[in-house]
Amino acid sequence: MTQTIDMKSTHRVDRARRFSVAPMMDWTTRDYRAFARTLTREALLYTEMVTTGAILHGSPRERFLGFSDVEHPVALQLGGSDPAALAECAAIAEAWGYDEVNLNVGCPSDRVQNNLIGACLMEHPAKVAAAVRAMQAAVSIPVTVKCRIGVDEQDEDADLARFIGTVADAGCEVFIVHARKAWLEGLSPKENRDVPPLNYPRVHRLKTQHPDLHIGINGGIKTLDECQAQLEQVDSVMIGREAYQNPWLLAGVDAALYGTPSTVNSRHDAARAMRSYIDKRLADGAKLNHVTRHLMGLFQGCPGGRQFRRHLSENAHRDGAGLEVFDEALAKVRELDTASAVA
Repeated sequence: MTQTIDMKSTHRVDRARRFSVAPMMDWTTRDYRAFARTLTREALLYTEMVTTGAILHGSPRERFLGFSDVEHPVALQLGGSDPAALAECAAIAEAWGYDEVNLNVGCPSDRVQNNLIGACLMEHPAKVAAAVRAMQAAVSIPVTVKCRIGVDEQDEDADLARFIGTVADAGCEVFIVHARKAWLEGLSPKENRDVPPLNYPRVHRLKTQHPDLHIGINGGIKTLDECQAQLEQVDSVMIGREAYQNPWLLAGVDAALYGTPSTVNSRHDAARAMRSYIDKRLADGAKLNHVTRHLMGLFQGCPGGRQFRRHLSENAHRDGAGLEVFDEALAKVRELDTASAVA
């Protein structure tokens, strides 16, 4: 299908990609992404991985694809391997308004392996190339790939080079590389996030070998200083668990990595900025804890932070819980002056 490329939108997502929040199952939901957007205007946000089967056969589709306008720029991560199904889902994603579609070639879960989804596709570069080709023919938004440096006994140099070369030849220009192998046998998905050693130099060499490609790095990065150091070697940085468990990190992203003013001056400002969103989600039928569970780490290390978390844990799930529960929890945290809050 022939489509007109929105250069302004493409430029925006290319700029945003400098720093992104990784797709994380059950974590990077639409409610987390709305919260993250109160902390950073610039970063690229990713959905959880959504399988092609869920999109094509699940109902209602809003459950899998719904998002709010405040989340832009936002990318949909797809799980699948069939080129036709992936192309159809990519076209649906573009029609829904997503800014990018990303193919998951990194998840090590047994469940997705059985359906030839995720990290096991590292062993099938031609299949990934065919999928990318089909997706790009169906959409005008960027089609990107998130992968590992290898799986199981693959050679981190030769096999990764073969994978990147094959998929790049199919037209993929953006790769976000988790700098660890995935062990499909013997390690759980959780262990695969920590046990295989990080190999940042391999990703750095990949960028040196492919200066024409956008190479992003992911895995074990926890601070903005580490992000800045990585950006001297690669094009972009993706952070996962730290951005979720310590979300205040995101409040420093715009100033540190984009040179633009911070979105909020304090953690309380960030929490208050969520009130109208929470009110709307409650009106749409969501329960309070669907949203507030993603804010649990906001006051990490702050006086009253534990009481904030406890109040929400004990009350936000109750039938009829509304904004008053959120406000009561927020009142338990001492509000710092602006200078202290930003530090």
